Amino acid sequence: MQVEHLEELKELEESYWWHVAKRDLAVNLLQKYFPAPGKLVEGGIGSARNLITFQEMGYEVSGFDVMPESIETAQSRGLSAQLHDLALPWPVENESLRAVVLLDVIEHIEDPVAVLQNVSNALAPGGGAIVTVPAYQWMFSDWDKALGHYRRYTMKMLRAQAEEAGLKVTSLTHWNAFTLPAAMAVRSCEKIFPKGRSAEFPRVSKFTNQMLLNCAAAERWMMNRIPVPCGLSVVGVLSK
Repeated sequence: MQVEHLEELKELEESYWWHVAKRDLAVNLLQKYFPAPGKLVEGGIGSARNLITFQEMGYEVSGFDVMPESIETAQSRGLSAQLHDLALPWPVENESLRAVVLLDVIEHIEDPVAVLQNVSNALAPGGGAIVTVPAYQWMFSDWDKALGHYRRYTMKMLRAQAEEAGLKVTSLTHWNAFTLPAAMAVRSCEKIFPKGRSAEFPRVSKFTNQMLLNCAAAERWMMNRIPVPCGLSVVGVLSK
C-alpha cells in the first residue's frame, strides 16, 4: 500500500460503503464461526479501524503490517501492532489465536501459501481465519496493478492454497455481487481503451453510499442461508 492510500483510508474507513460493508462482513462471520473471547490478529491493518471494532467485540486484538505508518497509526489509537512480514514466521505462540482476519491481503503477497501456513500454525484448535480476496483473474487491470496485486482469485484457487497450508475450508462463497455488473462494464472498457488508473476509491454521493450499504446488508442476510454464486470478491472461512 502506498502512503497516500493509507491517508485516504483514514478518511474513508469510517463511512465509505466498501470498507464498512467489508468490516460488517468480517464481524458477521467471526460471530458465526469464531466468536469472542480470545486472541485475534489482523494482517494488513491499514488504518487499524477494523481492529477497533474487533476489540469492541471482546477479542484481545493485535495487528501486523509492513508499513511503519500503519503501525504508528494503530499505536496512536492505543492498539497493539507490530511491523512484520506476514510471509515470515509470526511472532506469536503456536496454537494461541482464536481468530485471524486477512481482508484483501494475500493477493498482495508473492507466496500466499506461506502466509496461510503461518495462520495454521498460530491458530488454536477450533479457531479459524476470515479471508477475502478479489475474484476473477480475467478482471485483472490497472486498478490491481496500482494496488500492488499479484493476482485475482477463483474459489478453487483459494481452496487449494488453504488446503496446501493445512487449513480446512469451512465456508467458501463470493461477495459483492451487487456491483459486479458495473465493474465488468468498466473492466471491459479499460481493455478496449486502456489507461492508467490510480488506487483511489471512486467517490459516491451519500445516497449512493447508503444504497450500497443496504445492498451489502441484504447480501449478508442471503449469505447466512445460501452461498452467493458470483461477486467481485471471494470469501473464505478457514479453520484449524
